[in-house]
Amino acid sequence: MAPEDPWWRERIPVDGASGQPLAARAQPGYYPGFSTLAQERFWDDATRNVVRARVDEVPPIRFFSPAEAKLMAAVLARVLPQDDRDEEHRIPILNYLDERLFENRGEGYRYESMPPDREAHRLGLTGIDAAARALHQRPFLECSPREQELVLAGLHDGKPAGGEDVWRRMPAHRYFLFLLKDACEAYYAHPYAWDEIGFGGPAYPRGYFRLEHGLPEPWEVDEQRYEWRAPPGSPSAEYKLVAGTSEHHGSSKGGTH
Repeated sequence: MAPEDPWWRERIPVDGASGQPLAARAQPGYYPGFSTLAQERFWDDATRNVVRARVDEVPPIRFFSPAEAKLMAAVLARVLPQDDRDEEHRIPILNYLDERLFENRGEGYRYESMPPDREAHRLGLTGIDAAARALHQRPFLECSPREQELVLAGLHDGKPAGGEDVWRRMPAHRYFLFLLKDACEAYYAHPYAWDEIGFGGPAYPRGYFRLEHGLPEPWEVDEQRYEWRAPPGSPSAEYKLVAGTSEHHGSSKGGTH
Protein backbone atom coordinates (compact mmCIF):
# COMPACT_ATOMS: atom_id res chain seq x y z
CA MET A 1 0.00 0.00 0.00
CA ALA A 2 1.42 3.39 -0.96
CA PRO A 3 0.42 7.06 -0.66
CA GLU A 4 -0.42 6.98 -4.40
CA ASP A 5 -3.60 5.15 -3.36
CA PRO A 6 -6.03 7.97 -2.45
CA TRP A 7 -7.50 5.82 0.32
CA TRP A 8 -4.31 4.33 1.72
CA ARG A 9 -4.73 5.93 5.14
CA GLU A 10 -8.15 4.28 5.44
CA ARG A 11 -6.52 0.88 4.96
CA ILE A 12 -3.39 1.03 7.12
CA PRO A 13 -3.43 0.39 10.89
CA VAL A 14 -1.50 2.88 13.01
CA ASP A 15 1.05 2.69 15.78
CA GLY A 16 -0.64 2.94 19.15
CA ALA A 17 1.83 5.48 20.52
CA SER A 18 2.77 7.70 17.58
CA GLY A 19 -0.43 7.41 15.53
CA GLN A 20 1.69 6.92 12.42
CA PRO A 21 0.80 4.27 9.81
CA LEU A 22 2.43 0.90 10.46
CA ALA A 23 4.68 -0.40 7.70
CA ALA A 24 3.53 -3.60 6.02
CA ARG A 25 5.60 -6.57 7.05
CA ALA A 26 6.27 -10.12 5.91
CA GLN A 27 5.08 -11.49 9.23
CA PRO A 28 2.57 -9.46 11.23
CA GLY A 29 1.44 -10.64 14.63
CA TYR A 30 3.13 -11.07 17.99
CA TYR A 31 5.60 -13.86 17.12
CA PRO A 32 8.37 -12.29 15.00
CA GLY A 33 10.83 -14.78 13.61
CA PHE A 34 8.58 -17.80 14.15
CA SER A 35 8.25 -20.10 11.14
CA THR A 36 5.93 -23.07 11.00
CA LEU A 37 7.57 -24.26 7.79
CA ALA A 38 10.91 -24.45 9.60
CA GLN A 39 9.44 -27.53 11.32
CA GLU A 40 8.62 -29.39 8.10
CA ARG A 41 11.51 -31.82 8.50
CA PHE A 42 9.59 -33.29 11.46
CA TRP A 43 6.48 -34.03 9.35
CA ASP A 44 5.82 -37.10 7.26
CA ASP A 45 5.78 -36.75 3.46
CA ALA A 46 2.00 -36.56 3.12
CA THR A 47 1.71 -33.80 5.72
CA ARG A 48 4.64 -31.88 4.27
CA ASN A 49 3.23 -32.02 0.75
CA VAL A 50 -0.21 -30.79 1.84
CA VAL A 51 1.17 -27.84 3.81
CA ARG A 52 3.80 -26.85 1.23
CA ALA A 53 1.15 -26.87 -1.51
CA ARG A 54 -0.74 -24.12 0.32
CA VAL A 55 2.25 -21.85 -0.28
CA ASP A 56 3.72 -23.18 -3.53
CA GLU A 57 0.64 -24.29 -5.52
CA VAL A 58 -2.00 -21.58 -5.27
CA PRO A 59 -5.06 -22.74 -7.26
CA PRO A 60 -6.21 -20.63 -10.21
CA ILE A 61 -9.56 -18.85 -10.34
CA ARG A 62 -12.01 -21.21 -12.04
CA PHE A 63 -15.42 -20.66 -10.43
CA PHE A 64 -15.84 -16.88 -10.32
CA SER A 65 -16.00 -14.85 -13.52
CA PRO A 66 -13.31 -12.12 -13.82
CA ALA A 67 -15.82 -9.47 -12.70
CA GLU A 68 -17.04 -11.61 -9.79
CA ALA A 69 -13.48 -12.39 -8.73
CA LYS A 70 -12.54 -8.71 -8.69
CA LEU A 71 -15.57 -7.85 -6.57
CA MET A 72 -15.10 -10.77 -4.19
CA ALA A 73 -11.43 -9.86 -3.75
CA ALA A 74 -12.49 -6.36 -2.66
CA VAL A 75 -15.11 -7.78 -0.28
CA LEU A 76 -12.63 -10.20 1.30
CA ALA A 77 -10.10 -7.39 1.69
CA ARG A 78 -12.54 -5.66 4.03
CA VAL A 79 -13.92 -8.75 5.75
CA LEU A 80 -10.42 -9.96 6.65
CA PRO A 81 -7.91 -7.17 5.87
CA GLN A 82 -4.29 -7.98 5.08
CA ASP A 83 -3.01 -4.42 4.73
CA ASP A 84 -0.48 -5.14 7.48
CA ARG A 85 1.15 -7.79 5.24
CA ASP A 86 3.50 -7.08 2.38
CA GLU A 87 2.30 -8.18 -1.05
CA GLU A 88 4.54 -11.25 -1.17
CA HIS A 89 3.10 -12.71 2.03
CA ARG A 90 -0.61 -12.07 1.58
CA ILE A 91 -2.73 -15.17 1.91
CA PRO A 92 -4.76 -15.94 -1.26
CA ILE A 93 -8.16 -16.26 0.41
CA LEU A 94 -10.02 -15.70 -2.86
CA ASN A 95 -8.22 -18.55 -4.61
CA TYR A 96 -9.02 -21.08 -1.90
CA LEU A 97 -12.64 -19.98 -1.69
CA ASP A 98 -12.88 -20.25 -5.48
CA GLU A 99 -11.35 -23.74 -5.38
CA ARG A 100 -13.90 -24.89 -2.81
CA LEU A 101 -16.77 -23.63 -4.91
CA PHE A 102 -15.33 -24.94 -8.17
CA GLU A 103 -15.04 -28.42 -6.64
CA ASN A 104 -18.45 -27.95 -4.99
CA ARG A 105 -17.09 -28.98 -1.60
CA GLY A 106 -19.30 -28.27 1.37
CA GLU A 107 -19.90 -29.36 4.94
CA GLY A 108 -22.76 -31.69 4.13
CA TYR A 109 -25.44 -29.40 5.51
CA ARG A 110 -26.79 -25.88 5.15
CA TYR A 111 -29.30 -23.70 6.91
CA GLU A 112 -32.83 -23.99 5.63
CA SER A 113 -32.90 -20.27 4.87
CA MET A 114 -29.74 -20.44 2.74
CA PRO A 115 -29.36 -21.58 -0.88
CA PRO A 116 -26.52 -23.91 -1.94
CA ASP A 117 -23.05 -22.44 -1.36
CA ARG A 118 -22.33 -21.61 -5.00
CA GLU A 119 -25.62 -19.78 -5.41
CA ALA A 120 -25.24 -18.05 -2.04
CA HIS A 121 -21.92 -16.45 -2.95
CA ARG A 122 -23.09 -15.30 -6.37
CA LEU A 123 -26.27 -13.88 -4.86
CA GLY A 124 -24.23 -12.30 -2.08
CA LEU A 125 -22.01 -10.42 -4.53
CA THR A 126 -25.09 -9.11 -6.33
CA GLY A 127 -26.63 -8.01 -3.04
CA ILE A 128 -23.44 -6.34 -1.78
CA ASP A 129 -23.07 -4.32 -4.97
CA ALA A 130 -26.74 -3.32 -4.86
CA ALA A 131 -26.35 -2.24 -1.23
CA ALA A 132 -23.32 -0.12 -2.13
CA ARG A 133 -25.23 1.60 -4.92
CA ALA A 134 -28.15 2.29 -2.60
CA LEU A 135 -25.99 3.59 0.25
CA HIS A 136 -23.26 5.42 -1.67
CA GLN A 137 -24.70 5.81 -5.20
CA ARG A 138 -21.83 3.88 -6.78
CA PRO A 139 -20.67 0.28 -7.09
CA PHE A 140 -18.77 -1.40 -4.26
CA LEU A 141 -15.49 -1.34 -6.18
CA GLU A 142 -15.63 2.46 -6.47
CA CYS A 143 -16.30 3.02 -2.76
CA SER A 144 -13.67 3.99 -0.22
CA PRO A 145 -12.61 1.38 2.36
CA ARG A 146 -14.79 3.04 5.02
CA GLU A 147 -17.77 3.11 2.67
CA GLN A 148 -17.22 -0.56 1.84
CA GLU A 149 -17.08 -1.46 5.51
CA LEU A 150 -20.34 0.40 6.14
CA VAL A 151 -21.98 -1.65 3.38
CA LEU A 152 -20.77 -4.87 5.03
CA ALA A 153 -21.80 -3.59 8.46
CA GLY A 154 -25.33 -3.36 7.09
CA LEU A 155 -25.21 -7.05 6.21
CA HIS A 156 -23.77 -7.88 9.63
CA ASP A 157 -26.64 -6.03 11.30
CA GLY A 158 -29.22 -7.66 9.04
CA LYS A 159 -30.14 -4.24 7.66
CA PRO A 160 -28.59 -3.98 4.17
CA ALA A 161 -29.12 -0.67 2.39
CA GLY A 162 -30.28 -2.28 -0.85
CA GLY A 163 -30.54 -5.53 -2.77
CA GLU A 164 -33.94 -6.51 -1.38
CA ASP A 165 -34.48 -9.10 -4.14
CA VAL A 166 -31.35 -10.93 -2.97
CA TRP A 167 -32.03 -10.69 0.76
CA ARG A 168 -35.53 -12.05 0.33
CA ARG A 169 -33.87 -15.23 -0.91
CA MET A 170 -31.38 -15.48 1.97
CA PRO A 171 -30.92 -13.49 5.20
CA ALA A 172 -28.24 -10.82 4.93
CA HIS A 173 -26.87 -11.51 8.41
CA ARG A 174 -26.69 -15.24 7.73
CA TYR A 175 -24.81 -14.59 4.50
CA PHE A 176 -22.36 -12.28 6.30
CA LEU A 177 -21.56 -15.07 8.79
CA PHE A 178 -21.23 -17.56 5.92
CA LEU A 179 -18.81 -15.23 4.12
CA LEU A 180 -16.81 -14.62 7.30
CA LYS A 181 -16.54 -18.36 7.98
CA ASP A 182 -15.26 -19.05 4.47
CA ALA A 183 -12.72 -16.22 4.72
CA CYS A 184 -11.41 -17.32 8.12
CA GLU A 185 -11.18 -20.99 7.15
CA ALA A 186 -9.08 -20.15 4.08
CA TYR A 187 -6.90 -17.69 6.00
CA TYR A 188 -6.14 -19.80 9.04
CA ALA A 189 -5.44 -22.95 7.02
CA HIS A 190 -2.34 -21.22 5.63
CA PRO A 191 1.15 -21.51 7.19
CA TYR A 192 1.65 -17.73 7.08
CA ALA A 193 -1.36 -17.35 9.39
CA TRP A 194 0.07 -20.02 11.68
CA ASP A 195 3.27 -17.95 11.96
CA GLU A 196 1.18 -14.92 12.82
CA ILE A 197 -0.51 -16.65 15.79
CA GLY A 198 2.48 -18.73 16.88
CA PHE A 199 0.92 -22.08 15.95
CA GLY A 200 3.49 -24.82 15.49
CA GLY A 201 1.67 -26.62 12.71
CA PRO A 202 0.86 -30.32 12.41
CA ALA A 203 1.75 -32.40 15.47
CA TYR A 204 2.27 -35.56 13.44
CA PRO A 205 4.40 -37.60 13.76
CA ARG A 206 6.53 -35.75 16.35
CA GLY A 207 3.66 -34.54 18.51
CA TYR A 208 3.56 -31.92 21.23
CA PHE A 209 5.04 -33.00 24.54
CA ARG A 210 5.05 -30.00 26.91
CA LEU A 211 1.41 -30.30 27.85
CA GLU A 212 1.76 -29.30 31.48
CA HIS A 213 1.51 -25.77 32.91
CA GLY A 214 1.27 -24.14 29.48
CA LEU A 215 5.00 -24.42 28.87
CA PRO A 216 6.18 -23.63 25.32
CA GLU A 217 7.68 -26.19 23.00
CA PRO A 218 11.40 -25.76 22.26
CA TRP A 219 10.67 -24.51 18.74
CA GLU A 220 8.19 -21.85 19.82
CA VAL A 221 9.10 -18.19 20.38
CA ASP A 222 8.07 -15.71 23.05
CA GLU A 223 5.13 -13.44 22.38
CA GLN A 224 6.12 -9.83 21.65
CA ARG A 225 3.06 -7.62 21.79
CA TYR A 226 2.88 -4.15 20.29
CA GLU A 227 0.23 -1.45 20.46
CA TRP A 228 -1.83 -0.65 17.37
CA ARG A 229 -5.11 0.91 16.38
CA ALA A 230 -7.45 0.41 13.45
CA PRO A 231 -7.12 2.79 10.49
CA PRO A 232 -8.44 6.30 11.22
CA GLY A 233 -12.19 6.51 10.68
CA SER A 234 -12.62 2.78 10.21
CA PRO A 235 -15.89 1.28 11.51
CA SER A 236 -13.66 -1.56 12.72
CA ALA A 237 -12.64 0.70 15.62
CA GLU A 238 -16.21 1.51 16.58
CA TYR A 239 -18.31 -0.26 19.18
CA LYS A 240 -22.04 -0.19 19.64
CA LEU A 241 -24.42 -1.58 22.20
CA VAL A 242 -26.35 -4.61 20.97
CA ALA A 243 -28.85 -6.32 23.25
CA GLY A 244 -27.06 -5.01 26.31
CA THR A 245 -23.55 -6.05 25.26
CA SER A 246 -20.66 -4.25 23.58
CA GLU A 247 -20.20 -5.54 20.06
CA HIS A 248 -17.28 -4.91 17.74
CA HIS A 249 -18.61 -3.35 14.57
CA GLY A 250 -16.63 -3.85 11.38
CA SER A 251 -14.16 -6.23 9.81
CA SER A 252 -12.85 -9.29 11.58
CA LYS A 253 -9.18 -8.40 11.83
CA GLY A 254 -9.67 -4.68 12.02
CA GLY A 255 -6.68 -4.22 9.70
CA THR A 256 -3.99 -5.65 11.96
CA HIS A 257 -3.28 -7.83 14.98
